[in-house]
Amino acid sequence: MKLLEPGDRFPELTVALAGGDQLVLPDALAGHFGVVLLYRGSWCPYCKAQLRAFQRAHDSLAAVDANVVALSVDDEATTKDLVSNLRLEFPVGHSADPRAVAEATGAFVNPDPEYLQSTGFVLDPQGRVVVSVYSSGAIGRLVPEDVVGLINYVREHAAD
Repeated sequence: MKLLEPGDRFPELTVALAGGDQLVLPDALAGHFGVVLLYRGSWCPYCKAQLRAFQRAHDSLAAVDANVVALSVDDEATTKDLVSNLRLEFPVGHSADPRAVAEATGAFVNPDPEYLQSTGFVLDPQGRVVVSVYSSGAIGRLVPEDVVGLINYVREHAAD
């Protein structure tokens, strides 16, 4: 299992969305900066706080042309409830295979019960990793203010 580093192409991941739709990363984010949030589950208060924060930051993320996608091992019904309760407007995937996602992205997996530990990626418009944040437990995760600042920095220094 290899950790994704800056410049690596983000691996292809199919994300199942509530209602039967799906999207394929990183292609679904192509042409925009992307934020991919792997979260532990709807039961995790830190994860819910992170998802709420990214929803509240919708306007500042849109201003830097960043789109967010989140994913967990939660089933479809649990994910639908989470999206509704937190009023999330970005795509939230469900039923992730923790071992397959870990193999593709380097995310840590809790062994019993199996779920993905909090992991976050910021992608450039070509689907390459700008930054990856790996956590082996409940804390240590991307925050929207840092993402906006990083994207502004990358843009300002793109011509250097």
